[in-house]
Amino acid sequence: MQTNLIDSLIVKPNTKICLSDWNPTYIGRIDKEEAEIMLNQNLMNQMSNLQYKLFADKSQSLLIILQGISAAGKDSTIRNVMSAFNPQSCKAISFKAPNEDELSHDYLWRVHRLMPAKGDITIFNRAHYEDIVEVRVRKLTSKSIWSKRYTQINEFERFLYENNTKIIKFFLYISKDEQKKKLEERIKNPLKQWKFTESDLTEPAYYEQYMEAYEEVLWKCSTDWAPWYIIPANTKWFRNFVVAQIITNTLESMKLAFPKPNFDISKYLRLKNNIWK
Repeated sequence: MQTNLIDSLIVKPNTKICLSDWNPTYIGRIDKEEAEIMLNQNLMNQMSNLQYKLFADKSQSLLIILQGISAAGKDSTIRNVMSAFNPQSCKAISFKAPNEDELSHDYLWRVHRLMPAKGDITIFNRAHYEDIVEVRVRKLTSKSIWSKRYTQINEFERFLYENNTKIIKFFLYISKDEQKKKLEERIKNPLKQWKFTESDLTEPAYYEQYMEAYEEVLWKCSTDWAPWYIIPANTKWFRNFVVAQIITNTLESMKLAFPKPNFDISKYLRLKNNIWK
């Protein structure tokens, strides 16, 4: 069931999509209690164990990209799913508007320098796709510039993949009504007001433009080496479950292995009784 579910969420390469055909409240055939038990008692442990093996293996790295409109649940996903990872070899990075130093370089410079080292996992809260989606919707640069970035990003991600960085990309898909609801909660709740920005006031008015921009990103930039997954994110427990399942499956597919000792372990086993007396 889980394999079929995940297969239904992946964007096949070179396949045009219409997000209105996708249901942001979709939860498949799994119920909440079953999903939460599998997440907390199985998937989180698997993720932790596989991260440990990745850290020991030291031949590959994993990049996880979370994209979505404001209030899509990127922070919540990191807090509820990525907590399975040991921070010793995992870091989460949130991309804001580029600063002066970053603007003085090409748009991929700030991303490339933050790639995970071999054995590590890095999580991007927003990423280089902002340099297509955000600049397109907010008209920050011309189409002649951002339209070239689909191919540039595909080649950049191919380079990473060919140098042993596995990439998973999640688009957290919420409805316009759900976005409005969450933004209203932010401004009304004193504990969430710190997350509210002036740009959030106009976000719902741009919803359709963001969906149009993401549709093009999803079909033009979902590749065999760096696939996009559309995650129905109106329902938090389902979002968390499928993201954890996809990460677990991806780590398993990397065929990780613990390295062999750099000394003759059998010699130690023969002598161990004489070593610690």
